Amino acid sequence: MVNVHHSGIGMTSQRTRARMIERLREQGIRDEVVLGAMSATPRHIFVEEILASRAYDDLALPINFGQTISSPFIVARMSELLRAGMGLGRVLEVGSGCGYQTAVLARLAREVYSIERIGPLLMRARARLRELRLGNVRLKHGDGLLGLPECAPFDAIMLTAATAHVPSSLLEQLAIGGRMVLPKGSQDQRLCVVERDAEGCVETVFDEVRFVPMLPGVLKG
Repeated sequence: MVNVHHSGIGMTSQRTRARMIERLREQGIRDEVVLGAMSATPRHIFVEEILASRAYDDLALPINFGQTISSPFIVARMSELLRAGMGLGRVLEVGSGCGYQTAVLARLAREVYSIERIGPLLMRARARLRELRLGNVRLKHGDGLLGLPECAPFDAIMLTAATAHVPSSLLEQLAIGGRMVLPKGSQDQRLCVVERDAEGCVETVFDEVRFVPMLPGVLKG
C-alpha cells in the first residue's frame, strides 16, 4: 500500500488550494464546476513527498518513469474543454499517470475509466484514489491506444500524452455527440478538441502545450 499522507503539507493545503483556484481564475478558467473539482482534490498526495511543498504551484512535476503530473492550469483547461459547460457521463482517460487528473474527472463525471501502461504508476494511482474514496473510477493496466472497446461508447475521451494523429481506435469508441480532448502534434503540440457527430468529426485547435509522447504497449515494472 502506498503511503499518501505527506507530513507538513496538510495544515496549509486548503489555503494553498484556495490560492491555486484564484490563480486559475486569473489565468482564464471560467468553469466553476471544474474549479470546484480542483478545489476538492488534494494535489499534494499525488506528487512525490519531496515535491509536496510545490504541489499547488503552476508547474508540471516529475512522477518517475519519464512521466509528469500536469500543471494545475493544464488539468483545469483540459477538464473545462472536455465538459464544455455540460455534465459528463461515461469518460475514458488514456494515461492515468499518478491519478490526479483522474480524481478531478471523477468529480465531474458519472463514470471514469482510466488506462495506464506503466504498472507501478497504476498501482500508485489506485492507492491514492482509494484514499479519496472515489467509487466511480475504474482503472486498467493496458495499452491506452487500444482504448476500452468493451466499455464503449464513451461520452468523452481525454488523452494525457501527445499523439501526432487522432487515434482511429479511440475515435471509434467516442459516442455520437461526444468530445475528445488531446494534445496533438510532435514538436509543436496544441490542445485539440474533436467533436463527433453523425456526419463525422470536427477538430478545433486551442492552446500550445508540451506533453510526453503517447507510447504503445504496456510495462509491468
